[in-house]
Amino acid sequence: MRFCTITTNQFRNLKEEPLEVDASKVLLIGSNGQGKTNLLEALYTLCYGSSFRTTQIKELATHGFKDFRIEGTYRDERDLLHTLTLTFKDNKRVITLDGTVIRDRKELVYNIPTIVFSHDDIFFVKGEPEYRRKFFDQTMSMYNPLFFDDHRRYRQVLRQRNQAIKDEQYSLLPIYDRQLARHGIAIQQERVHSVYEFLQIFPEIYQEVSQSDTLLDIEYRPSWEECATEEEVIHYLEFHRRRDIKLQTTTSGIHRDQFMISEEGYPFANKGSTGQLRLASLALRVAQMAYFTKKTDKETVILVDDVLLELDIPKRERFLTLLSGYSQAFFTFLPEERYINSFETCDRKVYHVGEGAFTLGQ
Repeated sequence: MRFCTITTNQFRNLKEEPLEVDASKVLLIGSNGQGKTNLLEALYTLCYGSSFRTTQIKELATHGFKDFRIEGTYRDERDLLHTLTLTFKDNKRVITLDGTVIRDRKELVYNIPTIVFSHDDIFFVKGEPEYRRKFFDQTMSMYNPLFFDDHRRYRQVLRQRNQAIKDEQYSLLPIYDRQLARHGIAIQQERVHSVYEFLQIFPEIYQEVSQSDTLLDIEYRPSWEECATEEEVIHYLEFHRRRDIKLQTTTSGIHRDQFMISEEGYPFANKGSTGQLRLASLALRVAQMAYFTKKTDKETVILVDDVLLELDIPKRERFLTLLSGYSQAFFTFLPEERYINSFETCDRKVYHVGEGAFTLGQ
């Protein structure tokens, strides 16, 4: 699985020109603000229909414009060529695959499994609980369509239940409780199982890249920890209904779960240095890649956005060794960065980036 070409129109600061990217490694070299990350964002948006930098898709249009278009060609595991397009016009997003409109995002997310490494990943380790929930939910959604469906339906029911509370439509709550319990308990069970499997991969990766004996742990703490069945969740929600009404929101559920990354029982965010937290966030992404491959026997496309800059040369070499299990990789670098032997391969393309234009180089 790899991209062959990518073309954008009125996307961020990128020039409207087809870019040949048919290589296992694509290196983007340029100063800050020239368009390197914008290209990664275009690829990610094409794969998932949304950006990893903003929730407002209209912000992706070039300044002064309201519309944009992205088109990419890629080869699948059978070496068949496909064309994927995303058009944003009149505040509407239209995605097509080989000319057929994709009407459900679920049809899109399993086409080109893509993982982005960015500076914000450090919040998976030191940020609020919602960042870790997002990471693990993304990890599970990449290989499990049933989890994707349950999670989407849970969010929908949660919005309806919260609105019913605010509108004082309390007679609807038993209906929403049952639906919330059905989807929520399925998500909780999958999270328990996935965290257990993830822990067979992640700690060793962190030790290898950090060259330390530090053993990191991930503890999953469900909001409904005392509940193991739908009926138990329903009773729990009923018992705490007055609290929900008083606070005008659903105060328990999988949207309140916590994932704790710790060392010897203490939060790693409080013990680790900034460099160690950064390494842990990189290890989480590498483990995500390995876990996806373990579950599906497929490799991902990876987008690595300047995160290597903070690593010294030995750590960078170890990290890149761990990154070997991908189908295609895009890396961004500043001009003054030193390149290492891992990139000396004939199956690569190097582009120098300036003011949204890409020049093929060495």
